[in-house]
Amino acid sequence: MYLFLKRIIDIVLTLVALLLLSPLMLPIILVLKFTAEGEVWYFQKRIGLNNQYFDIWKFATMLKNSPSIGSGTITVRNDPRVTPIGKFLRKSKINELPQIINVLIGDMSIVGPRPLDDRAFNDYSKEVQTKIYKSKPGITGIGSIIFRDEELLVSSTEIHPHEYYRKFIAPYKGALEMWYQQNASLFTDFKIIFLTAWQIFFPKSNFAYKLFKHLPARPDFLSTN
Repeated sequence: MYLFLKRIIDIVLTLVALLLLSPLMLPIILVLKFTAEGEVWYFQKRIGLNNQYFDIWKFATMLKNSPSIGSGTITVRNDPRVTPIGKFLRKSKINELPQIINVLIGDMSIVGPRPLDDRAFNDYSKEVQTKIYKSKPGITGIGSIIFRDEELLVSSTEIHPHEYYRKFIAPYKGALEMWYQQNASLFTDFKIIFLTAWQIFFPKSNFAYKLFKHLPARPDFLSTN
């Protein structure tokens, strides 16, 4: 029943979102079409339900050959591969809005673990890899909320971005997503949606740890951010 109701809610909310966000998305489409490299959409293979691949939709924010240069699939703060309009879209998270199309067609849900590419997925432990996508990946989720400024984290260390992600971010993010799998419910989903909106206005808030009192213990490298 939970999964059925969740799917109904996903469809209703995404249809409403498409209607309400059209006045925002249409100008962005035009700006992207006539600036930078003229690319509007960015499609990338991501791992989804039952570890099956799907194409994720995003607004294009980086140069076409970005995965082959610099830090590859990890984006750092002030990454030179990001276009001028892309910087705004990424900082505001507007670049993620086209994923409502993924939700509408059933690849994703509004709430769930973030869909990863192969490299980031392989940084998870084998246990996490086998369990994390027992539910559909989401536009937002507890991992997305806690690591709301992942670019800043990987940019504030002398460790190589990929190594920092593997050593510090992946273990805790995996623990958070396992927590979600164990506590998934409509009530949990609504609280995560609330937290996502909350952080638009209070981006440095740690309210998630108060709203969800039994989250995995907050690691030291996050306590200073």
